[in-house]
Amino acid sequence: MRKEIKTLVYDEELRLEAYRFEGIGRPFPNHFHDYYVIGFIEQGKRRLWYRNREYAIGPGCVLLFNPGDTHACVQTDGGTLDYRGFNIATEIMLDLAEEITGKRALPGFSPAVLCDEEVSCYLRPLHDLVMNGFLEFGKEESLLLMLSLLMQRYGQPFEYCIPECREEIEQACAFMEEHAAERISLDQICRQAGLSKSTLLRAFTKSKGVTPYCYLESLRIGRAKKLLEQGASPMEAALQTGFSDQSHFTNYFTRFIGVTPGAYRDIFLKSSGTGGEGQASP
Repeated sequence: MRKEIKTLVYDEELRLEAYRFEGIGRPFPNHFHDYYVIGFIEQGKRRLWYRNREYAIGPGCVLLFNPGDTHACVQTDGGTLDYRGFNIATEIMLDLAEEITGKRALPGFSPAVLCDEEVSCYLRPLHDLVMNGFLEFGKEESLLLMLSLLMQRYGQPFEYCIPECREEIEQACAFMEEHAAERISLDQICRQAGLSKSTLLRAFTKSKGVTPYCYLESLRIGRAKKLLEQGASPMEAALQTGFSDQSHFTNYFTRFIGVTPGAYRDIFLKSSGTGGEGQASP
């Protein structure tokens, strides 16, 4: 069986994460991120579920996920997945969008799956430059050119790409965001939303694409990432973000991010302003 290799680099100059997953056979459960994801499939065929729609994806496909977009995927060809991608925080995307368009407004990308050779011609070389620690301005140039093309062809105002939600579901989300670091119950969420448990679960999953608990755990993972980037230990990150214990935190973090909390933290400790690299297997 091919060994899984996961490599993650944080580029201090571009202020984004680049990562490469090789030999991945496991599925990715339904989840979302609070940042933009731009990815490229090198090898492997998968079934992708995105906002409750299904796509067949394979080599050459470019993936575009907006913050909050729910997605999941599973291997379909009996092989493994080789995948490279970028994670771009919303505040960084705001800066980039203003540089490109002159307007400080978040873009919303659609559709989520592209087969665009010109985009790929920018994405793959840029990814290599970041992963190899390239320091010249050609790296920034490539990023701006790639995003300019994506915004021109597939961008629209971000709010148009956000699925409509009932007011009750938004109240439930706001409550979880405010109390994510605490131990909260389904009863509390239902009281805030004014819905029964069964109605909340059906309406929330239909609206967000994930259950309330998965939504809460994804919020916690996003906040834990920020703490680890600032040098917090995995134990501190687990305690400050509401996980019941470090083992639960480690298992959940590794499942969704692809590397352990400790390996993720080490990437930023090693970067020292020049970018760092880490590899981990499950």
